[in-house]
Amino acid sequence: MSLKPEASVDAHFATETVECVLTNDSLNAAKITQSVQDVTAGATAVFIGTTRNSFKGKTVTRLEYQAYSAIAIKTMFKIGERALKSASRSDHQPDQSSTAVLRCAIHHRLGTVPIGEPSIVIAVSSPHRKEAFVACEEILEEVKRKAQIWKREYYDGEDENEAEWKANN
Repeated sequence: MSLKPEASVDAHFATETVECVLTNDSLNAAKITQSVQDVTAGATAVFIGTTRNSFKGKTVTRLEYQAYSAIAIKTMFKIGERALKSASRSDHQPDQSSTAVLRCAIHHRLGTVPIGEPSIVIAVSSPHRKEAFVACEEILEEVKRKAQIWKREYYDGEDENEAEWKANN
């Protein structure tokens, strides 16, 4: 699977509470984390998915991500909005008068991601830690399941044409 270059391009979609980014640039986890901070937040949960150097006994040399950016950015945004809405209705919310999740940011890298660099950063702020952790994990799992993003794994000692395309799950 190889998308036309114009399909896999940088994209940004944001409101005051949800920010989604697809980018060929390196991801700055500290900056992304700061983007969700709020004076009413007692917790910020962050997930940073990085390119590891092995998978099922094979040495990974790099990952490459491609996306249908126009659709993927909208899917990511819907996931972020849904996480905020479902968290605010959850049973585990300690203070029913406040919003469980205040803000979230979902940034996914496109193109080549070298070993040790982040391919996805998700940050969620909330008045309480449990809601932030739950929402962060829900967002990650939904992005992996639904976003129109694919990764190709390159292994040491294999021909470039043998690299495997995989759904981002």
